[in-house]
Amino acid sequence: MAERLEQKHLTRRKLVEAALRLSAEQGFSSVSLREVAKGAGITPAGFYRHFHDMDELGLVLVDEIGLGLRQLLREARRTITGEGSAVKKSVHAFIDYITENAHLFRVLQGERMGSSPAFRKALFAEIDRFVEEVTEDLERGAKLLNQPLRDTALAAEAIVAVAFTLGAEALDLPKHKREQLTERLIKEVKMILRGALAPPRKKTK
Repeated sequence: MAERLEQKHLTRRKLVEAALRLSAEQGFSSVSLREVAKGAGITPAGFYRHFHDMDELGLVLVDEIGLGLRQLLREARRTITGEGSAVKKSVHAFIDYITENAHLFRVLQGERMGSSPAFRKALFAEIDRFVEEVTEDLERGAKLLNQPLRDTALAAEAIVAVAFTLGAEALDLPKHKREQLTERLIKEVKMILRGALAPPRKKTK
């Protein structure tokens, strides 16, 4: 029984990896069930022992992509050791992750306007989770530094938007140009944060 469960888990994993690989090449909405099954080395009928349909597989892909990136950024935040290092460490962690897992990030980027409503909805929900986590980080940092922000959620949304846009550019760059883009992203995030700083309170007489 244990051996059969292990085999089932391995086959499911092969399906997920085949779907990620194919989606990075041609977009998830263009990938067929038959192609995924072939990529995993099983028959199309065998696909249904693991997923009800391609939409269910797509939701698993989104969870995997988002969870991996969020976990990495959390780990980066744990290593932050002082004022000024938060933005730099988080940006470097983000760029390192998406370049090492380019196929995952291409799926996340490419399917935001994809044709599968369920997949598209899940992607936007995942992006909302990123915004929520960044919002919490900004609120925590503002409190520690005693530098209140005017609209933390809006600042977080802007940071996620610019990170995803420049992240897409980074995938096709050589290493030295990717480093330049990373520095550019750090500067842009800092500019967003400076613009979001609440004006100092006027002293009352």
